[in-house]
Amino acid sequence: MESLQGLLIGFQEALTVWNIIYCIIGVSMGMFVGVLPGLGPVAGTALLIPITFGMEPVSAIIMLAGIYYGSMYGGTITSVLINTPGESASVITCIDGHQLAKQGRAGTALGVAAIGSFVGGIVAVLGLTFLGPPLARFALKFGPPEYFALMLLGLLLIVGLMGKSITRGLIAALFGLLLALIGMDPISGEIRFTFGQMNLIEGIDFVIVAMGLFGISEILLNAENKMKMDKPAKVQGMLPRRDEWKPTMKSVGRGTGIGMLIGLIPGAGATISSLISYSIEKKMAKDPSRFGKGAIEGVAGPETANNAHSGAALIPLFTLGIPSSPTVAVLLGAFMMHGLAPGPALFQNNPNFVWGIIASMFIGNFILLIFNLPLAGFWAKIALVPYKLLFPLILILTMVGTYSINNSLWDIGLMLLFGVVGYIMKKLDIPAAVTVLTFVLGGQIESSFLQSLATSTDGFLIFFMRPISGTLIAIGLLLLVFSTLNGFKKKKNLIEGDFEV
Repeated sequence: MESLQGLLIGFQEALTVWNIIYCIIGVSMGMFVGVLPGLGPVAGTALLIPITFGMEPVSAIIMLAGIYYGSMYGGTITSVLINTPGESASVITCIDGHQLAKQGRAGTALGVAAIGSFVGGIVAVLGLTFLGPPLARFALKFGPPEYFALMLLGLLLIVGLMGKSITRGLIAALFGLLLALIGMDPISGEIRFTFGQMNLIEGIDFVIVAMGLFGISEILLNAENKMKMDKPAKVQGMLPRRDEWKPTMKSVGRGTGIGMLIGLIPGAGATISSLISYSIEKKMAKDPSRFGKGAIEGVAGPETANNAHSGAALIPLFTLGIPSSPTVAVLLGAFMMHGLAPGPALFQNNPNFVWGIIASMFIGNFILLIFNLPLAGFWAKIALVPYKLLFPLILILTMVGTYSINNSLWDIGLMLLFGVVGYIMKKLDIPAAVTVLTFVLGGQIESSFLQSLATSTDGFLIFFMRPISGTLIAIGLLLLVFSTLNGFKKKKNLIEGDFEV
């Protein structure tokens, strides 16, 4: 009852004319930020904070929060249409979303993503409304060992994305982990693998790696094959076929649950939610071979999960003052800039502010659905732009987005280098998605691992003596054993089939 009363107060605050305008501006800018390759929600939110200096705190955070969850869908558009993720959580969407676009079903992929994003976002806001405080208290039990176990589970789930060759997949995974080690050691402060380059002391930014391995390499591949490429098929229809609705909604349901649970854990990024969702969808599919070839569940599940995660990730921020991702950390800075300290006291001292933000997220998700579902065909028209115009435009936007991170030409050169590396990887059939995902998780797993050992009196046993981390590691090992046995079974069946022939 208390939550309902607070929500009514929030809607009174959020439904004022100016706050509705700021909400529309926020989600629109979020879409724009997500669509632009290389910019991403972190940079987009940070760049727009200065314009909120003279605004009321509730209006400022409504707009900045709209940029945050609006950009999650914007990244989907570029992933589906041009195989270029706007941020790390959209990497998974490239796998099947872009394949659907190649089959002339870009509208369907975007429509499914819009529906899933809406459902996941609304359920997450309901969770923030009713379940935030008790669930956030449970997240307090997570220390470095639990974070390490969660990241390890994410790494083990990547096995399902390694494609036809486990060897090539392991090469890609190790390459990503190696990239994550570049820069300063998180515990000792030792500088490593920089080869004397000052620009590498703080490591390599995700945007540089992702834009190079996905965006630039895609331009190089298509430029090489321009004489062989056909004009993209005209996209027709924004909704799944009748027989696809049931599996799609099941994926949306599972993705919502996964995104909510992972989003509640401070430090666990939306990438993990998308990765786990995709892996589960592939495991539960009657025909897993469809994944990677345009499986609609491979879009619905991860897209729902990352949007549910973005809403759930605000629960630790509002109730504990703990940022759960780089973008949420930027929002935390915006809170403090406006004289507000997120935490348990925020609900008591500033109820109008808290409930106004929560209510605006309901409104913002409806606005996004209105913007995206009817306009999916409009976004899909990007795929019909002639290649000679599309590729230079993508290259320019990618370079501008990369330069905007640190205002550095070094970053552009590094991105182009990764573009060549990505081109070679695609030629050798080495999965670039695995490299990017292990790169994202690598830094987090190293920090958690070293922090755990630094505080442990029992060495490696700390990971097994704590119930939550022990359970997560056990689940990961069981999944690894299952995947290994399944691989041997498939290999045995293939050999027996060849023998019979």
